Amino acid sequence: MKQRLSDFEDALRKYGNELYAIAEVPAHDIAKARLVVQAFFDLYAYERGWLVLKAHEEEFQGLINTLRSDLFARVDEDEVYQLLRDRRFVILQGPPGTGKTRMAERIKRNFFQGKGLTVQFHPAVTYEDFIIGLSPDTTDRQLHFDVRPGWLLEAARAADEPFLLVIDEINRADLGKVLGEAIYLFEAKSDVERSVELPYQLDGTTRFKLPPTLHVLGTMNTADRSIAPIDLAIRRRFSFVDLSPDIGVIQRESVPMGAAVFGALQDVFAEYAPDDALDLLPGHSFFLAQSNEELRQRFRYELLPLIDEYLRAGIVASLAAELQAVRDQIEGFVDHGAWID
Repeated sequence: MKQRLSDFEDALRKYGNELYAIAEVPAHDIAKARLVVQAFFDLYAYERGWLVLKAHEEEFQGLINTLRSDLFARVDEDEVYQLLRDRRFVILQGPPGTGKTRMAERIKRNFFQGKGLTVQFHPAVTYEDFIIGLSPDTTDRQLHFDVRPGWLLEAARAADEPFLLVIDEINRADLGKVLGEAIYLFEAKSDVERSVELPYQLDGTTRFKLPPTLHVLGTMNTADRSIAPIDLAIRRRFSFVDLSPDIGVIQRESVPMGAAVFGALQDVFAEYAPDDALDLLPGHSFFLAQSNEELRQRFRYELLPLIDEYLRAGIVASLAAELQAVRDQIEGFVDHGAWID
């Protein structure tokens, strides 16, 4: 740290244990120097909880939201598509409400011209659903079984050109059992052509391989602690992209109160949550509304139940008191239309 901030050596020696922010004031650019000093005063006022003059409130809030927006890295659809082209098997992961499914569908529509298949995993999904199985047929009044291709084989059949298989909530199924021997095929770059032997013959053969035109994009909710983590054998075959809450989306697509409430929640998580709890911060979709009344309804029936579940399950113990305080403020806005600091 001292090497990176060598220009501040004296200040670090004297105040290093107390400093939480540091910046250089430009000596030859008065306009920039004024902005730097103003930002420090605004940040100090925010840390102290001072009330801001009405005339400067918008400017002050703009600075704080800019600082908040830099907390998480942003990922756009082009980046995910380029990763899909290179790695073929990708999972979008993040807390609820960060737009994972929406992004997957937009990528399918915009980059694959709609050529794709969307399925959803859940605990009842089996190998027979995803790979191959037998289906009863009674059309001739005698019970017999036909071989039925699963979603992966259907996608492979349709992939005569670039094709996207979207697997929503991919971690809700038992992936080891669902994939079976087909896990061997999920290798983005291999020196040999990979194929597996299926238990049933389909299209005159039991050999199966994934065409290079088939891409798989999964979504995964990282906030659901009831789901077992993906094991390493499967994890290494996918590339993972973190989708984090984005206050910029709220500022563009919601009423000002949406950004204000999200900012209060983000501050609590940023200051008190350990790294493994940051993925519990509710996503931006919980804060999108065209009016305060619509926002109050979203908070009442979506956001507050989620926060209550966090508190009840004890998965936010390190920030429970602070989160409860913000939760009570949100409830005050829901019940009375006022946000009380």
